[in-house]
Formats: sequence, C-alpha cells, structure tokens
Amino acid sequence: MSPLTLWGSLVGALALAIVPLTDLLEPLRPPWITMAIIYWTMVWPRLCGPLTAFVMGLALDLLYGSLLGQHALSLTIVSFITLWFHLQIRIFPLWQLTVTAFLLMIVDAFIVFWTDGIAGGPDLGLARWSQPIAGGLAWAPVMALLDNLRMRSENRSSRFL
Repeated sequence: MSPLTLWGSLVGALALAIVPLTDLLEPLRPPWITMAIIYWTMVWPRLCGPLTAFVMGLALDLLYGSLLGQHALSLTIVSFITLWFHLQIRIFPLWQLTVTAFLLMIVDAFIVFWTDGIAGGPDLGLARWSQPIAGGLAWAPVMALLDNLRMRSENRSSRFL
C-alpha cells in the first residue's frame, strides 16, 4: 500500500474542489473531497481516517476562505461514520454503496449548513443540496477510478467492484 496514492488522490480532489466554474455549473460540483475521504476510509482505514479527514477539511477551509474548522468538522464526522461501518459498507452491492455514500454526503452538507447557520453565514439555498446529488450521480465512476488507482498501487489484478 502506497500512501503516495492516497495523498495524490486527495490533493487531486482538493484541486478539483477549487477549480473555478461558471455560476451555472457551480451548484453541480460534486463534493470531491468528501467522496475521496469516504472511499479511502472505507478501503484503507489504517491509512485514511478522521485525522486525514481533519487535515483535508482544514485545507478546504483555508482554500474556500470559510469558517476555520467548518469543513474539518464535517469531514471528520463523515470519516468517523465511514470508519465505524467500513466492514459492512464494503460488502454492499454498488447501488447500496452509492446510496450510503450519498447519505454520507448529505451528512457533510448538513453539518456545513448547520455551522454556517450558527456563524451567521449566507444561505446558499438549493445550491448547497444539489452538490450531494451530483456526488451521488458521480459516485460510481469516481469509485471505479479510485479503485483502479488503489489496485495499481497494490499491484493486484482483482478489483473492489
């Protein structure tokens, strides 16, 4: 297992999270970091867990200019839930895994929404809730890509799917 694969994909997800998009496409941006944290916590729980999620959340907070610790808290909670149930989640068929990942992305969006409300942040309306939907739709291809990276890193031929 190569930690370089893990951190490379997390940095790539971070880059995708901050790529500028038009106002029309911005609400359709999947939560890349959340999806990567869910996948890696589920597959490599010894390498990726709440601490990794916290570090990536702080990086996301700094890059977004949001309340410091807001995304760190949400990603840490999502990672903890994924870690708690990772043995059960891993054996789900793809459709159940997609629904589970979608629900975890909703948890992430709700915690960010909640902390925004406490801090008096702006209400993003429907744009906040369309991102987890886009993430749910993008989950299968993203999971296949990350699974391919993991297999190449482990030099194995069998796949997670």
